[in-house]
Amino acid sequence: MESMDTNKQFEQVMGCCRELFSKKLHDYGAAWRIMRPVSVTDQILIKANRIRSLEIKGVSLVGEGIRPEFVAIVNYGIIGLIQLELGYSDRDDMSSEQALELYDKYAQKALQLMKIKNHDYDEAWRSMRISSYTDLILMKIYRTKQIESLSGETLVSEGIDANYMDMINYAVFGLIKLDFGE
Repeated sequence: MESMDTNKQFEQVMGCCRELFSKKLHDYGAAWRIMRPVSVTDQILIKANRIRSLEIKGVSLVGEGIRPEFVAIVNYGIIGLIQLELGYSDRDDMSSEQALELYDKYAQKALQLMKIKNHDYDEAWRSMRISSYTDLILMKIYRTKQIESLSGETLVSEGIDANYMDMINYAVFGLIKLDFGE
């Protein structure tokens, strides 16, 4: 029964992330299409660093907490996956409908991955602290940066896409804990 709750919570949190993504598409179009994957990785780094800084300092001078940063990690993670699939562009070359279709495709893949891992790990993430998700996201970012510096040529490791997928899922776990409690 617990995993059914997890699936619903995952979908609800993803729905909130998608809603913000959709609103930003309305305001800015798909301007992110110009971003190379390395720039997307750096954007996620900025967001994760801010979460860690807030966790350590316990106060935000900007007035926003960690929740919006986890949402941004989810959305930039999906943008990263789209950019890996399509390559970057020199202009905004995508309609909102196309962008949302791709968003939904990768949100679905993230949900499927979470279900598989949840089965194998028995929802171990529920016993973890939110700060551990932050550290794991940061570790995945640094792994991604290393893979990017190797031009994607790894010997035994998963690729950049798998790391983006894990970052998305850790951010969703953080959002589930923030929204629904422990």
